Amino acid sequence: MVSILIDEQDGSIVVPSFFLKLIKSLLIISIFISISIAAISSRLFSVIRFESIIHEFDPWFNYRATKYLVKHGFNKFLNWFDDKTWYPLGRVTGGTLYPGLMVTSGVIKHFLNFVGLPIDIRNICVLLAPAFSSVTSLFIFFLTNEITDHNTTASLFSAIFMGITPGYISRSVAGSYDNEAIAITLLMATFYFWIKAIKLGSIFWGSLTSLFYFYMVSAWGGYVFITNLIPLHVFVLLLMGRFDHKVYVSYTTWYVLGTLMSMQIPFVGFLPIKSNDHMASFGVFGLLQLVLLASYFKSTLSAKSFKKVIYTFGAFVFILGITGLVAATHLGLIAPWTGRFYSLWDTNYAKVHIPIIASVSEHQPTPWSAFYFDLNFLIWLFPVGVWLCFNDLSNQSVFVIIYSVLGSYFAGVMIRLMLTLAPIVCVCGGIAVGKIFEVYLNIKDILTNEIKGISNNNSGFSESNESTKKSKKNQNISSASTIATTTATTTTTNNTNSNTTTNANTKNKKTSEIVHTFSFNKDTLFQSLTKLLVSGTFIFYLWFYVHHCTWVTSNAYSSPSVVLASRNPDGSQHLIDDYREAYYWLRMNTPEDSKVMAWWDYGYQIGGMADRTTLVDNNTWNNTHIATVGRAMATTEEKSEEIMRSLDVDYILVIFGGLIGFSGDDLNKFLWMVRISEGIWPEEIRERSYFTDKGEYRIDDLATSAMRNSLLYKLSYYRFGEVYSSFGSGPTTGAADRSRNQRLSLDYAKSIQINSVEEVFTSENWIVRIYKLKDKDNFGRQLSKVGEFDRIMNDEKITKRNKKKMVNMDRKPSALRE
Repeated sequence: MVSILIDEQDGSIVVPSFFLKLIKSLLIISIFISISIAAISSRLFSVIRFESIIHEFDPWFNYRATKYLVKHGFNKFLNWFDDKTWYPLGRVTGGTLYPGLMVTSGVIKHFLNFVGLPIDIRNICVLLAPAFSSVTSLFIFFLTNEITDHNTTASLFSAIFMGITPGYISRSVAGSYDNEAIAITLLMATFYFWIKAIKLGSIFWGSLTSLFYFYMVSAWGGYVFITNLIPLHVFVLLLMGRFDHKVYVSYTTWYVLGTLMSMQIPFVGFLPIKSNDHMASFGVFGLLQLVLLASYFKSTLSAKSFKKVIYTFGAFVFILGITGLVAATHLGLIAPWTGRFYSLWDTNYAKVHIPIIASVSEHQPTPWSAFYFDLNFLIWLFPVGVWLCFNDLSNQSVFVIIYSVLGSYFAGVMIRLMLTLAPIVCVCGGIAVGKIFEVYLNIKDILTNEIKGISNNNSGFSESNESTKKSKKNQNISSASTIATTTATTTTTNNTNSNTTTNANTKNKKTSEIVHTFSFNKDTLFQSLTKLLVSGTFIFYLWFYVHHCTWVTSNAYSSPSVVLASRNPDGSQHLIDDYREAYYWLRMNTPEDSKVMAWWDYGYQIGGMADRTTLVDNNTWNNTHIATVGRAMATTEEKSEEIMRSLDVDYILVIFGGLIGFSGDDLNKFLWMVRISEGIWPEEIRERSYFTDKGEYRIDDLATSAMRNSLLYKLSYYRFGEVYSSFGSGPTTGAADRSRNQRLSLDYAKSIQINSVEEVFTSENWIVRIYKLKDKDNFGRQLSKVGEFDRIMNDEKITKRNKKKMVNMDRKPSALRE
């Protein structure tokens, strides 16, 4: 039971300190529970508005792999050879993916089954990212708390910002079952344990750092960011003269244990010791050993001898290291830098040398508007937080500065890496807002407390602040804290004798009146108004930040790519479900061993929803195979037929948005197909052939011959003119492509024919069109000639039928004809 005492001299309420700590802890826990609720609920818009489904493209493969893991077990999962992807090559799936996401979901599934909650694996996959977002906010709180030396205000603000920032929500909404769903949580956990390790120099915290680093390696290829950021941090501390045993113990523990554990991931293997991406961490590890050796020389040699030895030894090690690195790379012992690495430093590199990388929208440079869209007012609080770290410049502040610089650069060159910038922006924003509120919400220096006492005999006295200091407390309450002065008026009835002693049963009380009055210091009014204005402004900014994050999350990041939403004339929502309609048709109306040719964007979705064999998918590990599909789409129908038969293709799936104005269709990606194919077959496929003499990308009557004869063009616009035939063919009418804002004349649109394939399915809004490759002609004729012959014969039949009708009409009496 908590005892609350009242100090008789100044009337203060005194409570035990542990009780105050308990109240503070309960408040922090309550605030954090609220943050978790906000983080999770803001990511559920997609489930509420649509349904519990997997979003985008990559998550469909992750979901399919998770189902295989849960059904067949971990051992079979690691040895899984998937013959339904990359036909006819197949894919060693278990050795070419990061299994952390699937294993996490599988463990949760088995745990819930163990406790009697048989939740379907699909719901676990859908809700995994929102659940981990609350854990991310927790680690952001811990990380900021360590960086600021336990500034709770800044830490809570950082957690709030991280919980709802669109820069993180974009990859963690419900249904976004991608590797980043758990990777950002692990990124923050690893950094928190690293900061804790260098502050304490503890092998225990260093081991936890390596453990979470291993978890991160198993979950996402972005672990390379940690692999290079931590060594850079240690190297900068070394240059600043801050190297000590704490840094040495933390780094060596992390590097040795983390490297050994990361090599247990099949997809990673020996990359930590054979890849240039990992050489920085290895180099810093070796450098620390040399620094210790130099310290030993310094303690045993004279200053002159030490200087000579260190220069000679340093030059020798430097030359040997550079020579060894170059030689090992040349001999193939160390893998060279990859194209993805070069694309981070030269934004035009991928477009010129590796168009498959440049074709991905999330690999494009980040527009300036995206920074405000994803971070809102934190984007200008971010440098303030960095500046405050410069003022502190502790080891952990140096880490924040390095992270901020690298994160800002990488987020600028690739829009996807906004995801790695968002956490440090939230940390710096929390530090800045915490500092602002510490200054501008502090009103202790504005109000002064003057206590005046008035006695019964009208002889008054006043006590200054110094005279009203707390008296020495009894030993029983020595650990208590004074939290408020509540005495307003105290009236006693005895004689006025302040020095009267008391016995065990009675006390002589003085007769006086204690009055608390508050007066303003000099310039207090101006200070009050200033603090009120600044505080009110930032409270408004916080409200607007919540409003902005909610709006962006609701409207921009909560729409699944497989279900499109639009508005009816009355404002009600209209769902366009063409994707699932088409995939369901494939699943129900085609043989199980059917091979579907489509552009690689849709490979994972076809495998996940339609459960059919695909030629290429989003793994993009074989550029030549992707180029082959692009070549089939870009070349003539006759050549495409040869390519498709060589690949045993049964069905062709294309995405066409010209009818309803959907901009994400295959024709808008067509130039990337051409560029990728041109890289392999430059003598056959040339990008320039698909532009007019004026350099225009036309799909109407003025389109180039290469464009009009390409397979993708014909599959997209086949029967397109029939939709508009009822509107006539005047100069302002025709078949309008709403996606490219061009118009095909009706005569030209109706003239587009196909010979080697036949249409078997077109979705309600024409977004997904599926064609079947025809069987070979029994007489060995080319299908193009067979098609032309059939059309001629059909036209002749129609002509004869029309002539017969006209003859019959002429034979009828004139009255009947009228």
